[in-house]
Amino acid sequence: METKHQIYLVSDSTGETLDRIFIALKAQFENFSYETQHFSFTRTENQILKILDNASKDKDVIILYTIVEKKLANFLTHKANSMSIPCFGVLGELIQNFSKILNQKASHIPSAQYTVNEEHNQRIEAIQFTMNHDDGNMLGDINKSDIIILGVSRTSKTPTSIYLANRGYKTANIPLINEKSIPDKIKDNQKLCIVGLTADPNRLYDIRKNRMNTLKENESSDYTNLEKITKELELSKKTFSKHRWPTIDVTRKSVEETAASIIKIYEITKRNV
Repeated sequence: METKHQIYLVSDSTGETLDRIFIALKAQFENFSYETQHFSFTRTENQILKILDNASKDKDVIILYTIVEKKLANFLTHKANSMSIPCFGVLGELIQNFSKILNQKASHIPSAQYTVNEEHNQRIEAIQFTMNHDDGNMLGDINKSDIIILGVSRTSKTPTSIYLANRGYKTANIPLINEKSIPDKIKDNQKLCIVGLTADPNRLYDIRKNRMNTLKENESSDYTNLEKITKELELSKKTFSKHRWPTIDVTRKSVEETAASIIKIYEITKRNV
């Protein structure tokens, strides 16, 4: 019988960072049966003792933690080791090594990444800008964008834009209907980071069909005509090629993967300006 591990994710903050680390970790193992338990805002020894009391009643427990306060992290590690419970801090050595390289002490303040600073304000500004410039709106100041995304309908322009905005990039997206739908001011602007999104016609057909079903629109139209969709995509690719804009096929990509590729393109564009 396959062992099912109880993964205790213990964090002194929201636990978001730890969640992402565990997602990356578990992806490395094909045969990994587990259940997770989350313990957020863990900042006292009493809280840790309660967590360990629960752990003592479970089988095959593994503890992963992000606790930046040294004394508390050591307390958890010592107590868990005394109970023979595997316990791993995912930030401890990294913070320590960075401290040595940068030749400065870390703050060891829980939730320090959420303090209001210039980066936070930049992200809020980017989100506001992106929401205002969604789906071809407010083209008057589109040149202020960090990134401009083009693509035919349902190629994940909006969710990708919002993800990029949360990373601090002012992102505008424009639905590509034809050449005339592209503002002249961006066509020959080499300083702008413009990226085209494409997709497999059959996949796009399925997405559009589901969208219409959700809206309870059952009448056939060019929007869900596979031949028309294929032509749309071919024309979009020709447009991207004409203006030498990099393209990304989003068919088998998550929003996060698409955004990561766009950020790389943005960095290259900025280096070449």
